[in-house]
Amino acid sequence: MTSRETARTPEDLTRLFVARANDRDAAGMAALYAPDAVLAFPPGHTTVGRNAIRAVLAEFAEHAPLPLREEEPLATVHYGDLALCSTRSQDGTGVRVQVTKRQPDGSWLRIIDRPEAGPGQGQG
Repeated sequence: MTSRETARTPEDLTRLFVARANDRDAAGMAALYAPDAVLAFPPGHTTVGRNAIRAVLAEFAEHAPLPLREEEPLATVHYGDLALCSTRSQDGTGVRVQVTKRQPDGSWLRIIDRPEAGPGQGQG
């Protein structure tokens, strides 16, 4: 696997994100998001656009307890070139959810990401 491998399926995005996070590669993590993507992180905030997401992920990578472990995916729901992906978090924060979109070259990118959708969290 190279650090710039593209996601060939929506489910690949989680695997690639975890690998890049474990390498503390914020630019590589951000490359998994569409240029105008929306990230509901840090908790209580919304981060819009790949450049802003890269800055948030750089802070995350600097402080994240590593290694991160890949979480078991729940069934992906497809609608044309969109897919809803989710995993049940191992840390007990709830379910992590992402909307992904197939790109013209067949790869997939995250367009909406809520990494911490735990009980009692408000809408972002």
